[in-house]
Amino acid sequence: MQELPSGVKDIKVAGSIWIERADGSERYLGKGRIQLMELIIEHGSISKAAQAMQMSYKRAWDLITSMNTQSEKPLVATQVGGKQGGGAIVTDEGHRAIEAYKALQQRFEAFMREETQKL
Repeated sequence: MQELPSGVKDIKVAGSIWIERADGSERYLGKGRIQLMELIIEHGSISKAAQAMQMSYKRAWDLITSMNTQSEKPLVATQVGGKQGGGAIVTDEGHRAIEAYKALQQRFEAFMREETQKL
């Protein structure tokens, strides 16, 4: 195993993980998109979720459109107006995507801890 230069202290392996198209052209899921879906679950609204993330509504909408377009089934569904106004929900498919991403994130964090111990 290749070693780092001596004298380096208090270091760790760090990184981020996301799921993207096989050709690398577009991201599908990552930490921010998962957080956006979780905030939609919490608030029932894309605009409120975007506000909570200090993100523009357009950016949130673009992320949702990207995820929904890449998925066989939509991850987020919107509801138009009515007595109680519009809203958004994370679909069953979206809930499965959140769970799968979080499980992958846990495995990735375990990998980074193991690699840190090897340093």
